[in-house]
Amino acid sequence: MAPVRTMLLWCPDWPVIAAEIVDGVSAATPVAVLYANRVVAASASARAEGVRRGLRKREAQSRCPRLTVLDHDPGRDVRAFEPVVAAVEEVVAGVEVIRPGACAVAARGPSRYFGGEERAAERIVEHVAQTCEVESQIGIADGVFAAGLAARSGRVVPPGDTAGFLAGLPVEALGRPGLTDLLRRLGLRTLGDFAALPAGDVLARFGFDGTLAHRLAAGQDHRPLAVRRPPPDLAVTETYDDPLDRVDAAAFAARTLAERLHETLGGHGLACTRLGIEAVTAHGQELRRVWRHDGLLTAAAIADRVRWQLDGWLTGTSRRPGSGRVGPPRPTAGIIRLRLVPEGVLAHVGLQPGLWGETGAERERAHRALNRVQGILGPESVLTAVLGGGRSPADQTRLVPWGDERAPGRPAAPPWPGRLPSPAPAVVLPEPLPAAVYDAAGELVRVTARLAVSAPPARLEVAVPAVDGAGSVAPGAPVEIVGWAGPWPVDERWWAPAEARRRARFQVGLTDGTALLLSLAGGRWWVEAVYD
Repeated sequence: MAPVRTMLLWCPDWPVIAAEIVDGVSAATPVAVLYANRVVAASASARAEGVRRGLRKREAQSRCPRLTVLDHDPGRDVRAFEPVVAAVEEVVAGVEVIRPGACAVAARGPSRYFGGEERAAERIVEHVAQTCEVESQIGIADGVFAAGLAARSGRVVPPGDTAGFLAGLPVEALGRPGLTDLLRRLGLRTLGDFAALPAGDVLARFGFDGTLAHRLAAGQDHRPLAVRRPPPDLAVTETYDDPLDRVDAAAFAARTLAERLHETLGGHGLACTRLGIEAVTAHGQELRRVWRHDGLLTAAAIADRVRWQLDGWLTGTSRRPGSGRVGPPRPTAGIIRLRLVPEGVLAHVGLQPGLWGETGAERERAHRALNRVQGILGPESVLTAVLGGGRSPADQTRLVPWGDERAPGRPAAPPWPGRLPSPAPAVVLPEPLPAAVYDAAGELVRVTARLAVSAPPARLEVAVPAVDGAGSVAPGAPVEIVGWAGPWPVDERWWAPAEARRRARFQVGLTDGTALLLSLAGGRWWVEAVYD
């Protein structure tokens, strides 16, 4: 297959430029980026003082004493190059990122649109300079490899002359040091010399990697250009001349827009799992809400959620002191623009029905009722508990809005030093109860700094609130302890004295069959949770 006519944009000294963009290092000063203690990129001022790629750190610093040395960071290079790729995509469609600092596009489309390859190259370079303030060069040739070498000098290789252009270049242009050294020792100094060898002999002597390099030297790419296609805009929008201020009119508009969205997604083989509803009123007020669903949103389901949300917006009431209403304020004017954004999509076959068929009607009714409450009162009005990471049972749960992704807020996997072993308590008390643990001699049980228990726990007394409701507590009847485990020490936020917390937790079993989770902090005992 003949190589594709390619335009390659190259940003010189990109690791140095990326460090300037991300870390604020001035590329106008001598700067070198090192990997494995060797220079991989250097600024122009560093090269003027003799710093070259491949030099060791000590030799580079000896040539340029005021050299600023940076470690190679591929992530930094990629992050800084993404705006450049986006700027190129604003001018031409279909970009392939070769590496941070270089990207390629097929030359046919831009050249036909802008009236020639050189004009297209000038337009891309100018747009990147204006948008990202980054200098770049473009090379045009048959194939990505030749275009990359042409970009070093900003050259346009005429169609069909790529092989001749490559023939005069040194074999070091292949970028394979081991192969280059071997070719030099065999007397092959240019790419033309290497390309003149028979392909079968190259495969037998240099292997598969040598064969790929042989094809590149002859001007034949080993793979076609793989362009990056911009994602399609799946959102649907409708503007209304007459503002929507009644629920019935809004419901009709919602169904029409929902069907359009469903057809758009179906054309791409997608289905919606998270829907963004955006509205603009005649007075410029912007409203937005995101709805989530644990299944695929059909056209009817999308229409229902849009109708519920519009009903919640249009029938909302302003907050009044003492009214008890917590809903959002009603818009000051009717809705003139409605937009549906599929913020979460997946392949239409990505979700399977349950083992015994589709979701039951009772569950669907519960979803619809809770979603309607959220549409009227806001997403924080319905919450559900989610397990996460933490050391104590109270830290391992958090409340999230109904329908949100139930991903843990903190990693639940280790390490969590001091975390209690399984099983987890069945009931976590909202407020720990004061208690006292005594040994067989009637002395209060304590834990030393070396986590040694002063004596085995023998009796537990739990304080209970006073009957008069005055907030005081009274000691309860002592209960014998028949088994215990611990202590599990916890030393949290020791670096912040005001927030530091040290405690030791115990699991105890009582004679009546009850199992409790106790904690000892500051010489005081507390009951934190109850086991089932």
